[in-house]
Amino acid sequence: MLLEPLDLAVFIGYCLLIVGMGIFVSREKKGHVKNSSDYFLASKALPWWAVGASLIASNISAEQFIGMSGSGFALGLAISTYEWMAAATLLVVAIFFLPVYIKKGIYTMPGFLLDRYDTRVRTTMAVFWLLLYVFVNLTSVLYLGALSLNTILDIPLTYGIIGLAVFAMVYSIYGGLKAVAWTDVVQVFFLIAGGLATTYIALQMVGGGDVWEGISLLRKEVPNHFSMILSKGEMMIPDGKGGTYDAYLDLPGLSVLIGGMWIVNLSYWGFNQYITQRALAAKSLDEAQKGMIFAGFLKILMPLIVVIPGIAALVIVNNGMDSSFISSMQDPMTGLVKSDRAYPTLLQLLPVGLKGLAFAALTAAIVSSLASMANSTSTIFTMDIYNKYFGKNSTETQQVRVGRITAVVAFIIAAFVAPALGQLDQAFQFIQEYTGFISPGVFAIFFFGVFWKKTTSNAALVGAGLSIPLSVVLKFAFPALPFIDRMGIVFLILAILMISISLIEGKGKDHPNSIEINRDLFRTSTGFKVGAFLISGIIAALYIIFW
Repeated sequence: MLLEPLDLAVFIGYCLLIVGMGIFVSREKKGHVKNSSDYFLASKALPWWAVGASLIASNISAEQFIGMSGSGFALGLAISTYEWMAAATLLVVAIFFLPVYIKKGIYTMPGFLLDRYDTRVRTTMAVFWLLLYVFVNLTSVLYLGALSLNTILDIPLTYGIIGLAVFAMVYSIYGGLKAVAWTDVVQVFFLIAGGLATTYIALQMVGGGDVWEGISLLRKEVPNHFSMILSKGEMMIPDGKGGTYDAYLDLPGLSVLIGGMWIVNLSYWGFNQYITQRALAAKSLDEAQKGMIFAGFLKILMPLIVVIPGIAALVIVNNGMDSSFISSMQDPMTGLVKSDRAYPTLLQLLPVGLKGLAFAALTAAIVSSLASMANSTSTIFTMDIYNKYFGKNSTETQQVRVGRITAVVAFIIAAFVAPALGQLDQAFQFIQEYTGFISPGVFAIFFFGVFWKKTTSNAALVGAGLSIPLSVVLKFAFPALPFIDRMGIVFLILAILMISISLIEGKGKDHPNSIEINRDLFRTSTGFKVGAFLISGIIAALYIIFW
């Protein structure tokens, strides 16, 4: 399928706008040489709306548009728990963790670990994060983005991977976080507008031209896809190999509300470099917190954009509404209907003009996340590895140069690895599970580091070192254990070990690098409190309605 001239014009206009804006905001004032603060933290000058927009643009990518729509197709609205619980998590991070980070004046999450613990903990986690960003995050986004190009435009997977990597590099590597954050403001507009257009057309198709009828038919045709809290055996979903497995393994009942899902979300939104880097670049703590509120409201909206279309695609397939649609949903190699092909296939239904906008939205989601991940990879490598071991006396200019080279190398490695993900049915779940090998250790180290003064460096090192081995052992020893529950168990084991080691080693004394916590540190503005109350109320209402 080729884009019509109008669609092509809309898409090319979007590409030129992003590249042009990225270059424009990256320009250096006469006599000013870009330093590490400019490149890695956007000169610490982002307003709240830029922080919030950049948080969402960095977060929402192919793994949501393609992966979460695929999970919507397979297991329904329950996958929205990642979005709605994320909105609640943003409030926790804004109140309890951001004030500590900004008070410390850090550049990176490993930098915080150096300040709280020691070099060993910093370096260990820096290496873990670099491996995660390159081999899981960058790789999966490149693969899913290329998959969408293949489904929509029949572009070979390899060419799609290379094209997306080059596009993201063109506007982001020179300008650093400033280019990424300010273009994200534009990316979010395309992302939301194009995403809502796709949802509207999908519901229209299901409802025979009537959107409201489409919504009604979704709940009537697949009622089990509108259950937020799944129980064992309630839903069997495709495994990508022609068989099925229990959806409870992906979303284990109440654990999404009171269990391991909190570890997933706090690790991602509170201790993840390419997310927290936006807040660290804010003008002030108040601006950063307001940005978190803005992002929270957008997260509540996201299931309408990325999950509902997947459910609509399921109804279209089940009812045989469109034979060409069903054909596009099938994997060309196996002939099986592939969940992750739902969203790209829906884009083919859009009318001329809107198709270009929706394609631009999908591309915006992909390249903004790629740029963010690459920028954070370069930040961690430069500030926590290069400056420590290779360039102790490096100049600001050298640090910026190393950051740019690191981003290019990260893209090249991810591009080589990305095609290997082609055998998956739900790439979103792959990302969540393998990120979850590290998440329990990350959560334990930061949680105890901030809120328990007795936590020692050796205890943190044990938490960092055992997170992956314990996760692997439990995965193979108890294959029927949902990975979200596994994260909770690993965290509890690490917590017991860290508490025991700290008490034995420190003999009940506070660690010299412990953080002074007082009530004033967690004070928030009235505007933040109002926003937090509204977000909490909306989330509670959604879970009551769709329980």
